[in-house]
Amino acid sequence: MAGSETHYTLPLPVFDRAVKLLVVVAPYYKDIADDLVAGACAVAHDAGADIDVIEVPGALEIPSAIAMAGRMTDYDGFVALGCVIRGETTHYDTVCNDSSRGLMMLGLQGACVGNGILTVENREQAVVRADPAGQNKGGGAAAAALHLVALSRKWARQTKGMGFRPAASEQT
Repeated sequence: MAGSETHYTLPLPVFDRAVKLLVVVAPYYKDIADDLVAGACAVAHDAGADIDVIEVPGALEIPSAIAMAGRMTDYDGFVALGCVIRGETTHYDTVCNDSSRGLMMLGLQGACVGNGILTVENREQAVVRADPAGQNKGGGAAAAALHLVALSRKWARQTKGMGFRPAASEQT
């Protein structure tokens, strides 16, 4: 049973300048979303990050909102929060797969995204996972975004060059 497992959690990174995170939440299940946001905000606060929270209609809109914010704002990282509970149709599979795929594509393009969209079989599973005093998946998503921001900042100072060297006469 996963609930009785222990997991190693990386310590939060330390930053030399402020981090700005955008939390994008789909409050379809408002009580669960509120717990996810509370957990994310607490972890971000512990790391000294500044946070803004916006709401979108559903989990499928989260990647689009993050993509827009990535193009139009100066956030360092993003936290995706929401909950998808299996229903009677295959819509669950579409929402789970496409929201996750959208976030993964953003990450592969360089966005620092922590994915805290719960994909569960029932409400009880969601409540346990969202609870800030329990599994705190919102806090885990914020921590993931912060770790990616730290990596991005670390590697931004390194350069590999363009694959060619200027001619000797141009190196003065």
